[in-house]
Amino acid sequence: MILPKEVKKIIADLNESGFEAYAVGGCVRDFILNREPYDWDVATNAKPEEIQKIFRKSVYENNFGTVAVNTESENETLKIVEITTFRVEEKYTDKRHPDAVKFASKLEDDLARRDFTINAMALGVTSGKRQAARINNMSHVANHMSLIDPFGGQKDIADKIIRTVGNADERFNEDALRLMRAVRFAAQLNFSIEEKTAEAIKKNSNDLVAISKERIRDEFAKIIMAENAKTGIEMLREYGLLKHVLPELDEGWQVGQNKHHIYTVWEHNLLALDWAVKNNYKLENRVAALLHDIGKPRTKRGEGPDSTFYNHEVVGAKMTAKILERLKFSKKFIEKVVLLVRYHLFYYNVEEVSESSVRRLVKNVGPENIDDLLEVRIADRKGSGVPKAEPYKLRHLRAIIEKVSRDPISVKMLKINGDILMKELKLKPGPKIGHILNILLDEIIENPKNNKKDYLLKRAAELNEEPLEKLEKMRKIAQTKTQEAAEEEFRGIKSKYRVS
Repeated sequence: MILPKEVKKIIADLNESGFEAYAVGGCVRDFILNREPYDWDVATNAKPEEIQKIFRKSVYENNFGTVAVNTESENETLKIVEITTFRVEEKYTDKRHPDAVKFASKLEDDLARRDFTINAMALGVTSGKRQAARINNMSHVANHMSLIDPFGGQKDIADKIIRTVGNADERFNEDALRLMRAVRFAAQLNFSIEEKTAEAIKKNSNDLVAISKERIRDEFAKIIMAENAKTGIEMLREYGLLKHVLPELDEGWQVGQNKHHIYTVWEHNLLALDWAVKNNYKLENRVAALLHDIGKPRTKRGEGPDSTFYNHEVVGAKMTAKILERLKFSKKFIEKVVLLVRYHLFYYNVEEVSESSVRRLVKNVGPENIDDLLEVRIADRKGSGVPKAEPYKLRHLRAIIEKVSRDPISVKMLKINGDILMKELKLKPGPKIGHILNILLDEIIENPKNNKKDYLLKRAAELNEEPLEKLEKMRKIAQTKTQEAAEEEFRGIKSKYRVS
């Protein structure tokens, strides 16, 4: 990768003003991994007021020495670059925030306060006079760029290891959220956690209670969206963190299922999540896949192949609502995931289920949520260990759903209805209204552009002049044509989904 020109310019401008400056933290880690950084951070020995004199388009509104500089880049990731003065932090009495922050004069002091070795590296441009003087302490990584790595982060990246900077207990006591961050980085990067770091996580796991639910939620969501989310959840349990994040999930540990599954509830939930990850599901569908059977341990009756879990989807939906509320997810997010958990067990057999039952499913779930529900259902089946021949059933279901959702060949598509006819034509309830609407439908199928209220009312008034007997004959002809049109349309839909 190439250091972005916006970052190069910031470093060069600071160098030319007589200051040291380096890209630091996660962006350097991602740079070495050849991953696109989410953002770019620069550290310098310049004070905030000195930074603002150099960069006029900047904002300084915090107590941490961080100045936000507007680079005017077209790249959203680089539009705002944060520049922070070298700093050291005092004790973390509350295990969340430092009691005080002090500016430091040396880069190494700034890097020493960071969480993990892979995040405690700095990337400099060697053309600056002051930075050029430090060349003997740098490792060249590219022309005009040098890496400062006092804690072995580059080696840990090569070895795929998450390791704390210095004493692990001290790092986790400073900020207990780092307990989850270690797991999150391991899940995102497919790294393992170094032995002493892992021991310290287990030892300090109970400190997670000091962290706000919002911060825990954000780390949990990042783990769920990670490439190795399944491993991340397993680590949370292994290191004693899950009981402070999602203890209900832990209830499925070693809980056997019945003849429809070869895995425990715990294993099944994680395999469903793994399928969701590998198939690039969005966050709410991944969470629903993980939680879809959360109610099984509390509803289990009996043991062995004939054990039952009646109403586990209803119990699970209620549990899911409480879990996500506790983790401070948004109301909209909670409603969506609860809906998917509640209806994931819908019954569908090609030979047995009627269009009316599919219509009820669409009504209960909402047409906008059907694709998401089917994704969760697929993840459920793929995580069962005994996958059935579902693809044809699901294709057939999609065909029926499209048919009932579009409802393309019915009087519902008309811009008028029976109530409008009775009001405008002074008609009383009776068969005449149905006759007129069905005749109009036949005409609109032939000429959809005429589906306008004014036209339909004018045509309805003309039909109203006809005797009931004639309207009845016209309706029968119209119904036959409508049925043929519906059958032809459904043949097209079934062909689209490759079902007979």
